[in-house]
Order: sequence, then structure tokens, then C-alpha cells
Amino acid sequence: MDIYNALIIGISIVAVIIITKILNIPLRKIVKLVINSLLGGVLIFCINQATPYIGIHIGLNVCTSVFVGIFGIPGVILLILLNF
Repeated sequence: MDIYNALIIGISIVAVIIITKILNIPLRKIVKLVINSLLGGVLIFCINQATPYIGIHIGLNVCTSVFVGIFGIPGVILLILLNF
């Protein structure tokens, strides 16, 4: 990782902390959302790898990962239903 990427990541972390302080959102909730979104992305990736032959493919991007991070397994089921 070069210095430019490290600088962007550092600025992003500081910006998230400042925004949570301004909006009075506990940092714990933000961290939980990020972790759930990452797990949602992994779940979508696993579904895409396990079901290519039956025609199920969910686009893996930030929006779908956050959606699954917020709604959990029902969010995955909804994305699969929207795929049909």
C-alpha cells in the first residue's frame, strides 16, 4: 500500500469519527454497521459462487453489502427475490 492510499484511509476514518460526533451517533453502531456490511459482502460472494448454474447472481457492490448488513438474512432473501 502506498502513502496515498494510507492517507485516504486515515482521512476517511477521521471523517467518520467527526461525523458521528456531530450527529451524536455512537461509534459502536457505525463499527457494527461496517462489520455487518463486510459480512454481508462475504455472504453475497458465497451465494454468487455457489449458485451460478441456477441463474442466481447478486451484484456485489457497496449498496448491496450495506443492504445485507442492515437487514441480514431477510435482506439476502429479498435481493434473491428481486433477482427473479
